[in-house]
Amino acid sequence: MFAQSTLDTRLRPLEAVKAVRRLMANPEATEEVFVILRAMRGRSGIALFRRFAQSPMGTRILKEKRSLIAALSDTATLAALPEGSLGHEYHRFMASENLSAEGLVAPSQAYRDDVVSDDVALFRDRMRDMHDLTHAITGYGRDPLGELCLLAFMYSHTGNLGMALIVLMGFSKLESKAARKAVIEAWRHGRKACWFADMDWEAMLPQQLDALRQRFNVVRPTAYYGGMS
Repeated sequence: MFAQSTLDTRLRPLEAVKAVRRLMANPEATEEVFVILRAMRGRSGIALFRRFAQSPMGTRILKEKRSLIAALSDTATLAALPEGSLGHEYHRFMASENLSAEGLVAPSQAYRDDVVSDDVALFRDRMRDMHDLTHAITGYGRDPLGELCLLAFMYSHTGNLGMALIVLMGFSKLESKAARKAVIEAWRHGRKACWFADMDWEAMLPQQLDALRQRFNVVRPTAYYGGMS
């Protein structure tokens, strides 16, 4: 699985800090997130992929050569799913934010400069494509505080130091005690939740969101909604 890969595992903190500052100046500069994650991934990406590939579901996903974005791009099917299902809520979230499943493809591809195997490429795409699903299942919005909370939640799921850097630098800029409490709560919730990376997202789309949250120990945030006010 790694024979075809040439992964750069060097940490580039200066590059990452500059990118975080640009991101804070322009929160819509999505490409900066990928710069940060690449600069600070170290060996976390290798560890993450190995864990995924060695899990029963990860093995199945790789064998089937799944494309999560194909399921998420089928807006008609998603819209027809039952109210309260993950897929229906995802579709509602994407429509309300005027987003598409393909929206992260170009920003992520522009900053991939290493050669990886097909399996690693599939996994990377899947991690990218599930981002907005994690918004739906966790309950965090796409506002700056919501994005910060989601990164705090997801840090324990990825181990990428770039996420931690964005959270720490963003946290230091928060003036509201309620907002800081929301980020801390998100980090705690993320540590308690089941690992997201090898979930069968395709099979979960028709299932009720509340049941999935209970099944995977995803606690809907309370401090976040207080921190938005």
